[in-house]
Amino acid sequence: MLERLLIRSRAVPSDPPRRKGATSLGPERDRFGLLKAVLASAPWGQVMMGALIVLLAAMVPWGTSQVLSAMDRQVMGIDVTGTLVGENRTDLERSAGKWIGRSFFATDLSDIKDSLEQRPWVESAAVKRVWPDRLQVEVREKKPLAYWNSDQLVSRNGELFTPGNPEVAGKLPRLAGPDERVKEVISMARGMADTLSGHNLGFAGLTLEQRGAWTLTMANGIEVVLGRDQVEERFERFITVYQERLAARADEVSRVDARYSNGVAVQWKPVETASRSKS
Repeated sequence: MLERLLIRSRAVPSDPPRRKGATSLGPERDRFGLLKAVLASAPWGQVMMGALIVLLAAMVPWGTSQVLSAMDRQVMGIDVTGTLVGENRTDLERSAGKWIGRSFFATDLSDIKDSLEQRPWVESAAVKRVWPDRLQVEVREKKPLAYWNSDQLVSRNGELFTPGNPEVAGKLPRLAGPDERVKEVISMARGMADTLSGHNLGFAGLTLEQRGAWTLTMANGIEVVLGRDQVEERFERFITVYQERLAARADEVSRVDARYSNGVAVQWKPVETASRSKS
């Protein structure tokens, strides 16, 4: 049997004619394709991670502030530590007491430090927080080297200070002179004290007058006038004369003038005074 297969075909419409004034969409499609390619090639995982890090970094100060605010409380007490001679622990705590009741975290510790270091005896103050509500202050006092002039002390680093209670420094040498020459006086005094010590003699003080003349005071009370010139040479000459001629009669000597080129002039104590000092 012969079968016939009829195939119907659908006519394919031809491209419609372009209207006058119409433009092609080809270039626009190319632009969007390029944009899609750029977006597809971008490392979006790294971009998102970077954005997350920036966000977290911005939130850390805010979060820290919130935590500290929640934990904050008032300062309830201040403890002072350190070896004190000139200062009084109660006075120091009272001086720092104006910070009691303030914020534990917001209080500026440098303000307390600066305030305490204005006190005459205080060399330095270290302040720290002690959880949950106290501050601790470690005070280091100035170490006095000598009395200076009539009402001051000089520290071992050459700093002058004027406390209300200089006498608590105890027995110290007495130095005197213009304030601007304090380091020069200290240097001269140290040299003389070392020399005297080498001869088993004691140093008690040194004075530099405004006009530049030096006067030494020994531990046994003898004053030695050294003048303005050749001070070290005169001092050495005095030591020689003292050891050879005066040591045996030191109790009778009041003053020695060493401003001579070939010797010294001795001022003796009154006989009654010398006798009392021997007895």
